[in-house]
Amino acid sequence: MANNDISTLIEHYPWWSEGHIALAREHKGEGALPHATALVAMLHPTALIPRRQVDVARLTYLSHDDLIDRFLKREEYRIVAEEGVADDLAAVDCDPEEEIVSEDLAEIYANQGLYDEAIDIYRKLSLLNSEKSIYFAGLIATIEQKKNKN
Repeated sequence: MANNDISTLIEHYPWWSEGHIALAREHKGEGALPHATALVAMLHPTALIPRRQVDVARLTYLSHDDLIDRFLKREEYRIVAEEGVADDLAAVDCDPEEEIVSEDLAEIYANQGLYDEAIDIYRKLSLLNSEKSIYFAGLIATIEQKKNKN
């Protein structure tokens, strides 16, 4: 609002103290205001509250949790299991003799000091993944060095 608009409103509504405060802040002690208006503006409880610019980015910022909550509140985006009969996982045949072969298991064995088991798994992995056989050979050599030190 322009100063003239605020002055006109104050003339019509002299009890409107926020208008007095706004006018006093605009003039900042230039002496253009009557002493009584400046006094009312300074004595009003909201006169001590400084005006600050509103940071729109901070008001509209959404954290990751806010985004997830907003996503979950939308009904059409809910993740729901398909209708029908679920697969019976108990009916899956598992061969107890079948050995699990993975780099992670071999690394666990090596960290536990079970060097022979780790070497066996790395040899099987080398046969299964011929493109990584040099990599596995290096790991086997490292484990054999650790085995010989202990």
